[in-house]
Amino acid sequence: MADTDKPLLIKRYASRRLYNTETSDYVTLEDIAGFIRAGRDVTIVDLKSGDDLTRQYLLQIIAEHESKGDSVLPINVLTDLVRSYTTEVQSVVPQFLAASFEMLREGQSKVMENIGAFPNPITAMPGFDAMKRQQEAFMKTMMAGWPAGAAKARDDSEDGGAREELAEIKKQLADLQAKLSRL
Repeated sequence: MADTDKPLLIKRYASRRLYNTETSDYVTLEDIAGFIRAGRDVTIVDLKSGDDLTRQYLLQIIAEHESKGDSVLPINVLTDLVRSYTTEVQSVVPQFLAASFEMLREGQSKVMENIGAFPNPITAMPGFDAMKRQQEAFMKTMMAGWPAGAAKARDDSEDGGAREELAEIKKQLADLQAKLSRL
């Protein structure tokens, strides 16, 4: 029986075929996505060079699902991710995303336990307020990092437009959380 505490090692051959070292057979990207959905960590390495290709293949899995209509990431979130690669905000994004998903994972199991007890389980999710505050701070930081965003952030705080923007972010967060809970 395989040790599921250790990441599943997948080797990529020169032919670009992916080889599962535990079962000694070839696998597809969909197979790898299935392992991950089942809770298994996966490491993908190039057989010849030893380079870690895990990030590249995980991004490819996400891109394929998005292109099939399994959209989890709204266009504006994808746009903001692209922008984050060209600003000093780049260093904040990975930590923010990791913390947000960790909070979501922790809260998701509690939400599922209490799904019938609350009229709206998303807003009753443990840590929802903390996650909301963290995301508001993140958006403020991101917007301040962009030349056009800094002026817009100042204007929004002066004229109340930030409330509308916050309401939109809350709606998008609720939509994302609903999709994740369905998974």
